[in-house]
Amino acid sequence: MSNTNPNHRNEVLFITSYPPRACGIATYSKDLIDAIGNKFDSSFSLKVCAIEEEETTRTYPEEVRYTLRSSDSEAYIQLAEKINDDEAIKMVFVQHEFGLYGGEYGDHLLGLLRALEKPALVTFHTVLPKPDKKRKKTVRAIVDACTQTVVMTKHSSELLQKEYHVAKDQISIISHGTHMVTWKNKLQVKKANHLENRLVLSTFGLLSPNKSIETALEALPKIVEKFPNALYLVLGKTHPGVVSHEGEIYRESLQAKVEKLGLKDNVQFVNKYLRLSELLEYLRLTDVYLFTSKDPNQAVSGTFAYAMSSACPVISTPIPHAVEMLQNNAGIIVDFQDPEQLAHASIRLLGNKKIREEM
Repeated sequence: MSNTNPNHRNEVLFITSYPPRACGIATYSKDLIDAIGNKFDSSFSLKVCAIEEEETTRTYPEEVRYTLRSSDSEAYIQLAEKINDDEAIKMVFVQHEFGLYGGEYGDHLLGLLRALEKPALVTFHTVLPKPDKKRKKTVRAIVDACTQTVVMTKHSSELLQKEYHVAKDQISIISHGTHMVTWKNKLQVKKANHLENRLVLSTFGLLSPNKSIETALEALPKIVEKFPNALYLVLGKTHPGVVSHEGEIYRESLQAKVEKLGLKDNVQFVNKYLRLSELLEYLRLTDVYLFTSKDPNQAVSGTFAYAMSSACPVISTPIPHAVEMLQNNAGIIVDFQDPEQLAHASIRLLGNKKIREEM
């Protein structure tokens, strides 16, 4: 039996991880849905199918219509049937990341897409270079099952064309969005947080070894030698996936490094999942934002976009998002896992307020 109600607006169904799941794509999807809803609420309604990991059940907000157990291949077909029977749903929008869906390279998703009778779009949050035969086949099959493919950088678009042989007209580039941030005087925000006498560097996001926070810590002694009042804020709790596999080993290793390097007065860990208002407050008082990811295949970063929207001068490793955004002296690019370069760039910015303001 079809589910239809003549009083309902046409619906777009997002298939994605979703809060309260602590996940970058969940946060991205919530922000995107809120932004589209604010603009087009009278035109159509946005609903969600939340992707669930093995043996995890959450309580979701009202916009979540369905859930999908990612490891269950049959659940994908069953979901497609439900969507086909739901006449209100006119389009499906899939948020794709490797590891989010079950099967080899997430190929369980193909069962859903092939069974769908509604048009589907897909956003690839990561496009990996040099794919093996299986990955290339899976990505191409996802593209072919969708009416349009969205990526967030020119680099990802070029990879899809050159290495996955996707036609240019099948791809739309829509940059990673961010929040509108109300300008506040940095010194006033610092005073409100009792940091008016500190030069603040920060990094935020769910903590994992890929963040390479140790690179920043290893750069810090040289920075502190020049600026004894420097304070490095490491904002955010450990990624739940990391905690489930190895507990807090990574965070504890960072804390041990702080002790070893004698940096207790210059590093502060804020071990919590920050509300947006808290996060933006920290970014407003940041003098220099450090993005130290060691993953060259990380196409985009929400944390990077948030920092830029908060008027933080950014020092970043060369992920594609940063390379494209920090052109024309908008920031500084340093090599992966290079504390020397990071220290040099930080000292340059901390010592020159004019350059920071221009950035």
